[in-house]
Amino acid sequence: MTAATTFVSSDGDGYELQMGRWSRRLAPAFIEFAEINAAESALDVGCGTGNLSFCLAGVPRIARVTGIDVSPAYVAHAKRMNRDPRVDFEVADACALPFDDASFDHALSMLVLQFIPRPNRAVAEMRRVTRRGGTIAAATWDTAGGLIPYRMIFDTAAMLDGEGEALRAKAYGRPMCRPGELARVWRDAGLLNVIQDMITIRMDFVSFADFWAPAEGREGPAAAYVGTLDAAARSKLQDAVRLAYLNGEPDGARSYAATAWVVRGRAP
Repeated sequence: MTAATTFVSSDGDGYELQMGRWSRRLAPAFIEFAEINAAESALDVGCGTGNLSFCLAGVPRIARVTGIDVSPAYVAHAKRMNRDPRVDFEVADACALPFDDASFDHALSMLVLQFIPRPNRAVAEMRRVTRRGGTIAAATWDTAGGLIPYRMIFDTAAMLDGEGEALRAKAYGRPMCRPGELARVWRDAGLLNVIQDMITIRMDFVSFADFWAPAEGREGPAAAYVGTLDAAARSKLQDAVRLAYLNGEPDGARSYAATAWVVRGRAP
């Protein structure tokens, strides 16, 4: 049986530290790109801890938002944070959405399709549950070329041992993260007026400790790799990444660019 996701997930607070704080920054720009400013209902596929769903609910003319995620821990976290009766969260598989055909005006997915083993199936499901003329949109990180903090860790790991090099190849070669790939999948799904573009935000850190903290957790690819290292290897990697972060200057705040591929299309 194919797993629903390759993303390591166990704790909502951990995800907020690892990526949630940046998804809050990406969400408004993604919604603007998707040109979604009104809806009776919108679906957030792979909602994680709910940041895109909450941002959608902030659009005055969107009446109802439903977020689904395969991780019970993330859905529980989103429910705890939710204060809006128009927003609902539930556990569900993106490749088998528990909704009738044409249930939503729009369907969006942010920072999740690259971790779904059958992304084409997930896109087909998004199309199925979206009403005719509705928007189907997605965003994924440009992991190989546009996510500098990600590269700082994985490039350093690749220099230190063979397993790190294999992990880097896997991380940079994830589906749906290469130029033109989202647009191709959208067109293969029969969607209309397909447009792919990119959005760049800044990822800000107050110190190296802030930068490194997610790698010591359990959420996501970097933490999954660091968790396999013994104490000596972990310390060696941390020291090497620290040198890259400091770049010969005192410890303190740093800001790095992060680019996401974005795509939108219309349901026929």
